[in-house]
Amino acid sequence: MELVDFSNCQRRHKTYGGANGNKISVVYDGQIYMLKFPSEADKNRDMEYSNNVVCEYIGCHIFKMVGIPVQKTILGYFMVNHKKKLVVACQDFTHDGKVLQDFGSLKNQMIESSRSGYGTDLNEVLYTIQHQQGMDPVLIEQRFWEMFVIDALIGNWDRHNGNWGFLYDSVNDSIELAPVFDCGSALFSQVDEENMQKIMDSKFETNRRVYDIPTSSLTQNGKRLNYFRFFQEGDFSQCNDALIRLFPRIDIDGIEAMIQEIPVISQIQKTFYIHMLNARYSLILEKNYERLTNT
Repeated sequence: MELVDFSNCQRRHKTYGGANGNKISVVYDGQIYMLKFPSEADKNRDMEYSNNVVCEYIGCHIFKMVGIPVQKTILGYFMVNHKKKLVVACQDFTHDGKVLQDFGSLKNQMIESSRSGYGTDLNEVLYTIQHQQGMDPVLIEQRFWEMFVIDALIGNWDRHNGNWGFLYDSVNDSIELAPVFDCGSALFSQVDEENMQKIMDSKFETNRRVYDIPTSSLTQNGKRLNYFRFFQEGDFSQCNDALIRLFPRIDIDGIEAMIQEIPVISQIQKTFYIHMLNARYSLILEKNYERLTNT
């Protein structure tokens, strides 16, 4: 795997929102891409920048490997003041007049509710899915729970109503599900190498990052959902169905091979990502899959 030099790509005037790092629009290989730069590690003062770029790449590729439509990502670099900056290029999937509309904007259409579309209450999200009239609610709920399963695997703590959604076709006044995007807040992106090693050396610290943190951005009764306990309780049949569908597709050995091929990160980083993915795979997903299927 070779890194792509995006430095001389044609720049475009298109802008992108979001809080995780700087972003620019470029043309690469005839396609429009958003280049995401490393964000500040605001939760770890020992790191200048987080590992969000690499985590975005790994997270998106895991979604792809299990067959969920996802934004295409390419790792590369961009020269800034004569220094190489690691970037992830995320293909811009808006085309042919289609625009991205996040789930929060769809939730805002529920005029019988005075609450913001960007609220995180799980029951409100599910109510919106089931009562919106833009597309088949079954398809939306399947995507919602499939994202939840893979976000549980990669430890994504920031899947909110603003970073998943739909493509709106203004000509036909129709919507379709957008590919999954924005996986940079996964895989403990603000853990430095020293702490990666400490976590791998400690069963307690590893288990803490399976059983306790990170939590989902979704909430129940005002509290963020704990991934482990949520799957263990198994109160939502559609979530259980998504786990049963997806688990056989998760090739944990293939994921490890993909991570090992990334040239720009250290062996400690590679080992840490593999270590945590294996732990969350076995203790959250595999354990509950076996319970649901009696295997």
